[in-house]
Amino acid sequence: MDSNDPEAAGFWLQQGVEKLIKAFLLSRGWQFKRIHHLPAFLAEAVTFDATLEEFRAICQRVTTYYLIDRYPLMAQTGITDEEVRTSHERLQGLIERLRTHMAR
Repeated sequence: MDSNDPEAAGFWLQQGVEKLIKAFLLSRGWQFKRIHHLPAFLAEAVTFDATLEEFRAICQRVTTYYLIDRYPLMAQTGITDEEVRTSHERLQGLIERLRTHMAR
């Protein structure tokens, strides 16, 4: 965010959440999949904790950040610093819940 590049910040936010959900799933015996779609990972995580469903909408939004950065001609652009910051804030509950699960 400090470099005034919301597309890059959004991409790294998506990547961080993707890796965290994958780590949670792997800790539960999940078989690794090479995709980048957060809602797909969340659907599998919900089988272990149904309360994670509340994060579906924000995971759908943050997945678009990956597309914007990786496929700029195919994806809608124009995300703002504020949008990425808000997304990060909305993901904090998911991040904390997954960390708590993995600490057990």
